[in-house]
Amino acid sequence: MAHEPPAPSPPLDEAEVLDRLRRGGRAVVALSGGVDSGVVAALAFDALGAAATAVTLTSSAVAEREVARARAVATAIGIRHREVAADPIARPEYRANPSDRCYHCRAVESEALVRFGTANGARQYLDGVHRGDLADDRPGLRAMDAAGFQHPLLWMGWGKAEVRAAARRRGLPNWDQPSDACLASRVAHGDPISADLLRRIESAESIVLAAGFRRVRVRVRGRSARIEVDPTEVARLSAEPLASRVVRAVASLGFETVTVDPFGYGARPPGLPVVP
Repeated sequence: MAHEPPAPSPPLDEAEVLDRLRRGGRAVVALSGGVDSGVVAALAFDALGAAATAVTLTSSAVAEREVARARAVATAIGIRHREVAADPIARPEYRANPSDRCYHCRAVESEALVRFGTANGARQYLDGVHRGDLADDRPGLRAMDAAGFQHPLLWMGWGKAEVRAAARRRGLPNWDQPSDACLASRVAHGDPISADLLRRIESAESIVLAAGFRRVRVRVRGRSARIEVDPTEVARLSAEPLASRVVRAVASLGFETVTVDPFGYGARPPGLPVVP
């Protein structure tokens, strides 16, 4: 089931959003390394200046490259930036990896953000949810809504294309960065999640990224791993000697079977097993 969108209303323009943010008072922005939250952080800074704080959550589920990207985005904007530890791995429901895993993750994260905000006098909490996020089943959105987070990109009716265009106009360093997701999204539902497994996934993806690929997922089921890159780059990753070198390096992290997905990220036909 897709996330239920808010009641329809005329979209606001950017000036109206800035005015609404100013009236909302001191703000905490949940800043990942992604372009969506980066644009919201920029809007909040334009509206509130020093009364806006971008907070990046750190945990075993968040790759260090994402945290580093968030730092770069915050620096480019000029917004005050803090890193706060909030690891959902401590929650048994998250470790069990059910289909609503994202709800349990976002519940932990939103609690940490609200704690930080309460201690720092925040009046509003903002995230990077946009129109395109409403089309899918996103249990995590329910947790953020329950915690009182607001979605400025939805106020304007923006989708990903409008967000990227705004990020490019503003000169954000990640404006064309491929979308990412938490490391736990690589693990098949029902397979337990551990901090060790997430670290191995991050290391595996770093190996492939270091070989020059921009979008990488290393998906795991049991002790098998499947490497996904963009469909246009599958041929390069499948060619020798690169294929053997990458597969050996990923296998050395403790995976018994490592394959390269022949379709590529986002192109695998539905119904095929997670790992061939």
